[in-house]
Amino acid sequence: MTGMITIGKLADYAGVTMKAIRHYHERGLLPEPGRDSSGYRRYTAQDAITLVKIRTLADAGVPLARVKELLDGGQETLEAAIDEIDRDLQDRVTRLLATREHLAQLRGGDRLFVSPDVAAYLDDLRELGISERHIRTERDGWILMRTASPDDATAWITEKRELMADPEFRALCLDYDSAYDWSPDDPRLPALAERTRAWFADHDTHTETRPVHNPAIAELAMRSLPGATSPAWDRITRLMRD
Repeated sequence: MTGMITIGKLADYAGVTMKAIRHYHERGLLPEPGRDSSGYRRYTAQDAITLVKIRTLADAGVPLARVKELLDGGQETLEAAIDEIDRDLQDRVTRLLATREHLAQLRGGDRLFVSPDVAAYLDDLRELGISERHIRTERDGWILMRTASPDDATAWITEKRELMADPEFRALCLDYDSAYDWSPDDPRLPALAERTRAWFADHDTHTETRPVHNPAIAELAMRSLPGATSPAWDRITRLMRD
């Protein structure tokens, strides 16, 4: 490249835009030449060399605020800055990898929010054929209960998974899930309530009587979550109490 060139040719040569060159002028990174008799700014080979250095440093991740310091400094200054930039890049890579790991956990669905035992229990419910509405409500309840009473929640989920091994209990779970949308006057409800009452009377379970460290959260989990109750389920509860 010989002689003097225009800003357009300089931009093409260095692989940047004319807007970028003007920005470098404003930042004081590249001297702005005067205009010739035709009103054009003319750039020299040294301007092109400086511009390539600016672009190379910027592409390497050097903030523009530091580019002038590195251009004016010696090789030792440049190497020290490169080491610092490399450390920053390594930190960024570490953070990005952590973000990717979190995204992978999100793909894991329930396992991001609940313990492995609870996630396995929810998978048992899915395999049984329980509705996703019911499973979502169970999951949200376990999230709240783990905060309200973590030690007891661990005992509860252990017992729940043991109960799932009982064919009669699984059948009750399916029927109870189906009854969610029934009318509270459905004639099938008294029989389902009696089956449920009889099953619990014949089995030594502690789920209903374990203490809760935070009753307010427990109430929220049991009654306020979407899908946690329905008119038909409320009728079953009343029939069992009666």
